[in-house]
Amino acid sequence: MSRQARAWLLPLAMLAGGAGYPLFERLAFLAPCLIFVMLLLTWCDVSPRAFRFHRAYWTLLAIQLAGSAVAYAVLSRLSPLLGEGAMICILAPTAMAAAVITAMLGGNATFAAMYMLVGNLCTAFAAPLFFAWAGAGGDLPFLASAFAICSRVLPLLLLPLLVALLLARYLPPVHRVLRRARPLTYYLWAIGLVIVSGKTVSFIVAHGSEHLAEEAGLALVALALCVAQFLVGRRVGKRHGETIPAGQSLGQKNTVLAIWMAQLYLHPLASIAPAAYVLWQNSINSYQLWRHDRRASPPRC
Repeated sequence: MSRQARAWLLPLAMLAGGAGYPLFERLAFLAPCLIFVMLLLTWCDVSPRAFRFHRAYWTLLAIQLAGSAVAYAVLSRLSPLLGEGAMICILAPTAMAAAVITAMLGGNATFAAMYMLVGNLCTAFAAPLFFAWAGAGGDLPFLASAFAICSRVLPLLLLPLLVALLLARYLPPVHRVLRRARPLTYYLWAIGLVIVSGKTVSFIVAHGSEHLAEEAGLALVALALCVAQFLVGRRVGKRHGETIPAGQSLGQKNTVLAIWMAQLYLHPLASIAPAAYVLWQNSINSYQLWRHDRRASPPRC
């Protein structure tokens, strides 16, 4: 697929999911499977020997965790729903396709891939605490609710890494095949967007216009946070000579996972925020790809 076609793939996936939501929302049960496969392909392409913890990771992680806490603490005073939506938009780990987009933009894909590993591990342990803080555990005590959530989130994020390491050690031929299949993560992600968009539109239609004001507020919060995270990430990366990958690492979120976690552990309506984030981040990425391809193309006579 050409670069120009890839720039349009993500918006088209969202449009297809929204238009065919009666069909695609029935496939929502596949979301965890897609997340597992995408993570597995990504981990197979990342060698533990090549791992380097960049100094910029500390800053990006601090922004991700502190930003989630501050956003929830501030916005939850206005509306608990806005607080949960903002929190999940910042807390969500870096998307699997971040390294792919970074490479297409001419940046350091390894930086983005490594931060995705660090960010997913961090989210796996931090998300249960944040969700329990937000009351996701119901009447359970804080530690009990955190453990209950952790027992469901951790396997999804860490099991693919364990499988990749075992394949590399005991089944190298299979590991090499999966490693060569890494580009498929971009297309699997597009499939995930179709399903998630369908489920989200179905959810909105089911609730009608009853929560229209809250939905609009969540979409606007997601827009502000999306732009802010891309800009802040690029600013942090610029100090370390990694402008493009740092911007993608902080701004491009695993919205498939974020929506799944929001619908499972937070108020279901809070998933509107990461659902809107899908639109905003892919609009930004489509524009960046278009601008990059335009600059890279030779001028026509």
